[in-house]
Amino acid sequence: MAVKPVVLALSRSGEEVAHRVARLIGAKVHGREGRVERADAFFPNALDHARDLFAAGVPVVGVCASGILIRAVAPLLSDKRGEPPVVSVSDDGAVVVPLLGGHRGANRLAAEIARGLDAVAAVTTAGDVAMGVALDAPPDGYRLANPQDAKSAMAAMLAGEGLSVEGEDIFGLGREAGGAVELVVSEAPARPGDKRLVYHPQRIVLGLGCARNCDPDEMWALVCATLEEAGIATGAVACVASIDLKADEPAMNEVARRLDVPLRLFSAAELEAQADRLANPSEVVFAEVGCHGVAEGAVLAAGAALAVEKRKTANATCAVGRTAEPVTELPGRARGRLSVVGIGPGQAAWRTPEVSRLIAEADELVGYGLYIDLLGPLAAGKPRHDFPLGGEEARCRHALERAAEGRNVALVCSGDAGIYAMGALVFELLDRGKDDHGVSDAAHRVEVVCSPGVSALQGAAARAGAPLGHDFCTISLSDLLTPREDILRRLHAAAEGDFVIAFYNPVSKTRRTLLAEARDILLRHRPAETPVMLASSLGRPEEHVRYRRLDELQVDEVDMLTVVLVGSSNSRLAHLGEGPRMFTPRGYARKIDGDLAEPRRTGGAA
Repeated sequence: MAVKPVVLALSRSGEEVAHRVARLIGAKVHGREGRVERADAFFPNALDHARDLFAAGVPVVGVCASGILIRAVAPLLSDKRGEPPVVSVSDDGAVVVPLLGGHRGANRLAAEIARGLDAVAAVTTAGDVAMGVALDAPPDGYRLANPQDAKSAMAAMLAGEGLSVEGEDIFGLGREAGGAVELVVSEAPARPGDKRLVYHPQRIVLGLGCARNCDPDEMWALVCATLEEAGIATGAVACVASIDLKADEPAMNEVARRLDVPLRLFSAAELEAQADRLANPSEVVFAEVGCHGVAEGAVLAAGAALAVEKRKTANATCAVGRTAEPVTELPGRARGRLSVVGIGPGQAAWRTPEVSRLIAEADELVGYGLYIDLLGPLAAGKPRHDFPLGGEEARCRHALERAAEGRNVALVCSGDAGIYAMGALVFELLDRGKDDHGVSDAAHRVEVVCSPGVSALQGAAARAGAPLGHDFCTISLSDLLTPREDILRRLHAAAEGDFVIAFYNPVSKTRRTLLAEARDILLRHRPAETPVMLASSLGRPEEHVRYRRLDELQVDEVDMLTVVLVGSSNSRLAHLGEGPRMFTPRGYARKIDGDLAEPRRTGGAA
């Protein structure tokens, strides 16, 4: 889905303007705690929150001084082609300034806000100032075929070299004859150039069908040949359409990826409703999938008129449809996506930009309620489905089935979703058959995306210093899902192997003995003074880190929010000015001693 902007209200003086702006653009208001009375969500630190939203790809409209937003996002600036819009609005609503992303929507957003507030939009982009348009930002439903040439074309126009328009005048600039800069608007392929910008109206719907596991190159060759025969540029394609049974078909998804357009899906019943209009109905197809035509039916179901009847190869079919106007509202439904994300210990600074982006893009959130709460304002306004501890399978199943309905769902986990979290359970459910308490066929067709998070192990190690400088392992002491005998066997093996060990789930209210047993097993293989780090509530205000000797480790000072890091026989505590730091040497001292004793020979004369 398109990520909606967020309006930031930083003070009482700008609060009313923030709400007016939010109503104008259909956005939520995020307010500064203690400074704003009304908001959809509250944040404690303006710089951190604006930076987090920007990193997630969320357009930001701040009712505040421009400098606040500039300082917030400056460390993240890298590529203007991928940065979301950032707009500032003065507290009195008199001035609107697009700061970043002018050609990615900020200028249009600023103009919309300015009109609604009867304000001045302080647009400084050269093309907008001189011509009122940005040639690299065509209207919705049009695609620029050669964006790399937009800069030189706009420079030529600003230098007075003149303009000529071929086809539709999408910018309303008039039709001068003989201008050096050409704007070509055409459905057909056209020759681009550094002063010749080619725009394609996206009126084409590509209907596809195929046998299961069709070769992507076979389908791509069919698509290219069909479009070439019809004289249609690939840039004029608005979407790929097919039956929902093909949501996970690699060939179809690859064609959509190469065309950089969405894949849109229809049920067999929706396609069968077009049976009387098909040029090439097939009883074979009906017997196979429940409709008389997939490629042609998908074109018609998408609201397009059939322009090219079904073409086919041994394993693929293709039909082309054309709409009266460029497609700006997509037909059908999307392939569902489940993003399995780890949010780290909870603080925004330890959450990766990719995870923040996936959460921002999600239609809804699923997870243990506390973990969703830790997202703070990033979760504001999104439908959420909270599950208690112990409801892990129900949680994952629900997330998969919601995605199976075409939604973009984020399954929110703490730490890293693939380390003692929901990632493995998602794939286990997908691997099961329906008769073995698996998930629906539709759930098997969703796209599953996994994004890494900072694990408790990494967070604890960073706070300690470098305890994972050599070989290490992790062991969960919870016997709820792992037989106790297996845990004990792994404890003995890790102790004998002299690994640094991170204990997850060390204790619970009813499980208090395994940590003590682990301590006693380890004491048989490593010194009593081996350092142990106890890290509780990592990354949160109540974070508490302390060190113990292995023989002094007490179960009662450990809870479920504590990560226990036990050093190997080589781990050390370095007592520095800022306090003790735990590290495990990797053996560089031996390497250095060896290098000094026997210089490496490189050949040549001495």
